[in-house]
Amino acid sequence: MDRSLIDEYVAGGEKLKSAYAGLSLEQLMAHPVPNTWSLHQIAVHMMDSDLIGSDRMKRIACMDKPLLIGYDETGFSNLPGSVDIDAMEAIDVFARNRVLTGKILYKLPGESFQRYGIHSEKGKVTLEEMVKGYIEHLAGHLLWVEKKRAMV
Repeated sequence: MDRSLIDEYVAGGEKLKSAYAGLSLEQLMAHPVPNTWSLHQIAVHMMDSDLIGSDRMKRIACMDKPLLIGYDETGFSNLPGSVDIDAMEAIDVFARNRVLTGKILYKLPGESFQRYGIHSEKGKVTLEEMVKGYIEHLAGHLLWVEKKRAMV
């Protein structure tokens, strides 16, 4: 695997922080596109998703073909108390988790990235695919953040 992917994965934390810099609470809670998540909900989702992603990557790295359970991201978003999570705090957790997970990824031998787990919804997924997937996941949401930020 190209180790620069780990650099890109880790750098995602600062990208997310930059995307949210200077937003007011009113902007974070606004729904400029009806029936879609607010910027606040996206921030909390990114934290939730990345914490789960880190767990999945570690399982693949140290376990033989682990089962990786899917989750209901909308259900997570609607949990009581989710609205009370500070968006910038969630983004800080996201960024810190990426740095800490990166420390593990950097130390793994190259062949570790071909290890795989079995995702309950997607089937076989390698560690390399996981790293790429979480890079792409952030990129997709950053596009939405930019669009919504311009609308609020």
